[in-house]
Amino acid sequence: MSFFISQAHAQSASQQPAGGELFQLGFLVVLFVMFYFLAIRPQRKRQKEHQEMVAALGKGDEVVTSGGILGKVVRLDDHYVVLQVGDNMELKFQRAMVNAVLPKGTIKAI
Repeated sequence: MSFFISQAHAQSASQQPAGGELFQLGFLVVLFVMFYFLAIRPQRKRQKEHQEMVAALGKGDEVVTSGGILGKVVRLDDHYVVLQVGDNMELKFQRAMVNAVLPKGTIKAI
């Protein structure tokens, strides 16, 4: 019956090279640093710029929302902004949905 089962022979335990754990730890640290500088840091910078732009909104600014709607700011609240998008038409948006502030006169030029 032994011809169906191949016999397993134990191999001698070999020593792993020294410093393998240190290399793995160093690799993880380098990987995290690269991820921080390529992903986390630029995203935080964009968030900070957007928050500053939203905080600096004022009455009369021409803005574009994240949905692509152009309008002129007529009223501001702590969390909301009211945009005049046409004659006698005002829409209320959350301040965070303002995507960009346009130069003065952009809406009339369009």
